[in-house]
Amino acid sequence: MPHAKPKLPLPAVYRALLRAWGPQRWWPARTPFEMMVGAILTQNTAWTHVEKAIANLRAAGALRVRVLHEAPASRVAQWIRPAGYFNLKARRLKNLAAWYLRVYGGSIARMQREETRVLRQQLLDVNGIGKETADSILLYALQRPVFVVDAYTRRFLTRHKWLETPAGYDDVADLFERDYRGMPAEQRALIYNEYHALIVALAKRHCRTRPDCASCPLKPWLPS
Repeated sequence: MPHAKPKLPLPAVYRALLRAWGPQRWWPARTPFEMMVGAILTQNTAWTHVEKAIANLRAAGALRVRVLHEAPASRVAQWIRPAGYFNLKARRLKNLAAWYLRVYGGSIARMQREETRVLRQQLLDVNGIGKETADSILLYALQRPVFVVDAYTRRFLTRHKWLETPAGYDDVADLFERDYRGMPAEQRALIYNEYHALIVALAKRHCRTRPDCASCPLKPWLPS
């Protein structure tokens, strides 16, 4: 486990962020497959760039799994060029589409019938999908109760002295999940969805590379 204070106020932090900014209504996608595509495109880039790539895919009719699977990787790379690392991400999208068709026939309903732990391992076995991407797909496309840990999460935890590096991905996720384990899965998924989106909002508004703490909702928890 990571080195952390025995009682972290993470549920109170969630409530403070929610009071400050309200529901974020993530993930901004029209279909579960579009969300899966976005989870790969957002790797190492800003969402504004992803939106342009998604728009290109939509215009090409390529936000359907069979179209994306059958299109040449070079063409996919051109569609997603605004998202950066486009050749690498094109291969990763092709890998995702191939797995989705092979294992689930491109059916989100079939995916929904699978256990979360099995789905997570299957996603991690797809070349180019790591834990953050896999958990984003599980949480946002399938409403599974898994907490998504990103660099923004580690940043605010570290600045508040709630986390000392090194700490594994699953250990950090456990810090957030432990307070909600008694709740029904659907309710936990809704909370994790909002919490992760609110952390992104926190990073954009206050907890930037150069922090702006003066009006931050989490200022009361800053270490003295």
